[in-house]
Amino acid sequence: MKILIKGAGDLATGVAWELFREGHRIIMTEIAVPLTVRRQVAYSRAVYEGRAEVEGVIGVLAGSAEEAIALSEQGVISVLVDPEARVRELWQPEVVIDAIMAKKNIGTTLTDAPLVLALGPGFTAGKDCHAVIETMRGENLGRPIYKGSAIPNTGVPGMVGGYAMERLIKASGDGLMEPVAAIGDIVEKGGLLAYTGDEPVYAQIDGVIRGMLQTDVPVKKGMKIGDVDPRKDESLVYLISDKSHKIGRGCVETIRTLLQRQFGIVVLAAGLSRRYGGNKLLEERISEEPLYEVTLDKLSRFSDCICVVVTRFDEIEAAAKQRGMVVVRNGVPELGISHSLHLGLLACLERNPYLRGVLFMVCDQPYLRAETMERMLEEGLAHPQAVVCASHEGRRGNPVLWDTCYMSDLLSLTGDAGGRQIIKKYQEHVRLVECGEKELQDVDIRTES
Repeated sequence: MKILIKGAGDLATGVAWELFREGHRIIMTEIAVPLTVRRQVAYSRAVYEGRAEVEGVIGVLAGSAEEAIALSEQGVISVLVDPEARVRELWQPEVVIDAIMAKKNIGTTLTDAPLVLALGPGFTAGKDCHAVIETMRGENLGRPIYKGSAIPNTGVPGMVGGYAMERLIKASGDGLMEPVAAIGDIVEKGGLLAYTGDEPVYAQIDGVIRGMLQTDVPVKKGMKIGDVDPRKDESLVYLISDKSHKIGRGCVETIRTLLQRQFGIVVLAAGLSRRYGGNKLLEERISEEPLYEVTLDKLSRFSDCICVVVTRFDEIEAAAKQRGMVVVRNGVPELGISHSLHLGLLACLERNPYLRGVLFMVCDQPYLRAETMERMLEEGLAHPQAVVCASHEGRRGNPVLWDTCYMSDLLSLTGDAGGRQIIKKYQEHVRLVECGEKELQDVDIRTES
């Protein structure tokens, strides 16, 4: 997915790093003079250095919105000086994350993207964004809030080596930042660290300088300009903090949850298996596991989707219910696949009439990967009114994700007519998600034992 992150400080960087590793395209926006203290683990450093590498992932400064978009497709994180995040209008990302950490909302709205997240206090989930991510240390760190706000920031840093407030380096006066020590230096209590407006700034504890503002940044007296880690471990300077990683992983899971909540999945498992010559769903084995179990196990990754299984078999019904899925019985399979399709679709819409779309899959496609299904949902989110098909080198197959604008067309189908005629009618709205050739294979004949 295309994900726009507002802010490129150390917490925002942890989020970007985790999302980039998941395969998403990332653009981060920043102000012209970043105020990031932990610069060695922040992509904001690219604003004045042109490039920043954090734990093996590279961020590159773009000179324009168009260049930022192009860079995001080249295996790097794109960084753009764009305080208003106007690149959003051109790029149209599927996800916007406000990671500025301003302790107030300075311009993020619920309509900025299909999915909008915000870090920390100052936002109300359901009003400003779809979810707020908790940034306060403790058992709820990184967890999503879907209604309400995050815990207010106390301004007190976490305890490290028995020190909290003493770790902070604060400006002694108004003026420009003039560092004397550098990030990574081992310092002693009382050692000179910097001048701010010609006023000296001294260390309050022994330790390693983990972060410090760059030269010539305008500062105010009492403003945080750096921090000292009493553990004196220089390697910590170049590692994303555990806090940032946890917040980043929280964003990954929250995006997955919000994505899945917008879609239903219908498993068609009531067929007559005429060509197979028996009940293939119960009799066929894939690595010693019944065929239907292979399919149902795959859906464990989609626990936030409405998952409906249409079947006429007691064994499949029991297995689906055990996994928390909705089961609809089809006692008249001779009416054709359209009847199963209607039953599953209506069951989804009964549980959530506001679904964005429904993905229909057959139960005899054992090699289909959950990752392919997830990419289909992402494609459906990015392209309203789309019909999304799994395909290999242009050959369409199952599953198919239908936007809810096609529900009346689907409900008009009869007999064994599937969705092919509707796809033909709306060809200009069809989008293909590439998958492996074997993923499209279904089981129609018995495999040799």
